Amino acid sequence: MADHEPLEDTLRRLKEERARADARYNEALTALDRTLRPPVAIPQPVPGLDDHQLAPLNQTWNTVPAEPARGAGLRGRLTGLIWAVVAPYLQRQLTFNSQLVDHLNRTANAQRQAQQTAEASVAAIRDHVAAIAEFQTRLMLYLQEMTAYVDTKDRDSAGGALVLNASLSGLAENLAKHAESMAAREHRYESRAAALAVSHDDLRAMIGVAQQAVVALKREVERLSTGAENDRVPHHASPIPEASDAFGPSLDAYKYLGFEDQFRGSRDAIRARFESYLPLFEGGSDVLDVGCGRGEFLDLLKARGVSARGIDLNHEMAEVCRARGLDVTEADAVGYLSRLADASLGGIFSAQVVEHLQPGYLLRFLELAFVKLRPGGRLVLETLNPACWVAFFDSYIRDITHVWPLHPETLKYLVVASGFTKATIEFRSPVPQQDRLQTIGVPGGADTTFADLAEAFNANVEKLNSRIFTYLDYAVIGDKTA
Repeated sequence: MADHEPLEDTLRRLKEERARADARYNEALTALDRTLRPPVAIPQPVPGLDDHQLAPLNQTWNTVPAEPARGAGLRGRLTGLIWAVVAPYLQRQLTFNSQLVDHLNRTANAQRQAQQTAEASVAAIRDHVAAIAEFQTRLMLYLQEMTAYVDTKDRDSAGGALVLNASLSGLAENLAKHAESMAAREHRYESRAAALAVSHDDLRAMIGVAQQAVVALKREVERLSTGAENDRVPHHASPIPEASDAFGPSLDAYKYLGFEDQFRGSRDAIRARFESYLPLFEGGSDVLDVGCGRGEFLDLLKARGVSARGIDLNHEMAEVCRARGLDVTEADAVGYLSRLADASLGGIFSAQVVEHLQPGYLLRFLELAFVKLRPGGRLVLETLNPACWVAFFDSYIRDITHVWPLHPETLKYLVVASGFTKATIEFRSPVPQQDRLQTIGVPGGADTTFADLAEAFNANVEKLNSRIFTYLDYAVIGDKTA
């Protein structure tokens, strides 16, 4: 079917194809009917053997008389002389007669058997020809009935379509009535809904943010009243990425904590997602979690007995972690790493951080990560996958602190260019199958046109899925060799 073919043209084309198929069927049926011929006449077998003289021959074949008795005297001697001369000829005639009669008897038996075989063969041929003629007749009747059968099936399908249409019409009518009822009900409650300017979810989010704001204000008041402000770790020794300015001040930090709670996921969900990274740091020590957030990965490392600490620019995040007994410093990555001794870290982990960094700051961070890691140390950087459109449009642009989307191959190149001799990409968090575009199946017996359309449709679906619905996140893993 041509692309964007109008429905009327499609119906007209299908009707013409059906008419041509009917014409070809009728022509083929007529040609088959003309090839039929009446059964040929089967000739009678040849007459049987004429053996009415065979019995007399068997009785008279011995024509040689017995040897005459020889008397005394001249007559007896004359009789003996004559018999001696004639007897050999009579004996040869007797031999010929016996052989001829024996041959005639054998030939007669063979002829009788041949006659019986011929009669049986003629009877079998007549039965077979009659069966073929009956089969041809029934085949023509079957082919003639085929058209009527197909027509009745079409009418049955049409009847089913009428029933379905009637049911759909009734359903549509009921839905229309229900829609009218719902519209009237919606109109009645519209005035009440207008008074509630926010949804329940928004209201819960606002309440949560307000609660966190109260906690943050209380903590800051207590800090100012006790002079604890002077004890905070300075973290402005090196440039801070501009993205952090949105929630950088202490009194605004609670807003980003609320943002994380609402959109990134619960602590339990993030902890479950981070568990797959634990084997990468198995048996390690002195692991630094850059941008540790709420401390989910630090909790996991602590439970595994891996010594670790974290840094985060967000004041409220750092406070939440320290309240749970985690070693977390409020600092930026470049400033913190600059103050560490070279080759003092066994591993660096950073999840959903690099997309917040300016390109120049990111390059400096990667260079320092390589220098501060010990030989055999490992760098793990997880970030959103902008090559997946769902991740980019649903997650990346939602966060106003995001600065630069990093393509997987780009981040891998930057890691290698910073000195790491080995770097791999792991794609993570695949889009659930039910949320992807679905292909269609081709029913059995479908015509070639529909099968080609389905194949083209499914190929385009796979192309879209490979662009839009792939993996939401990826991680670049770099190893520092000895």
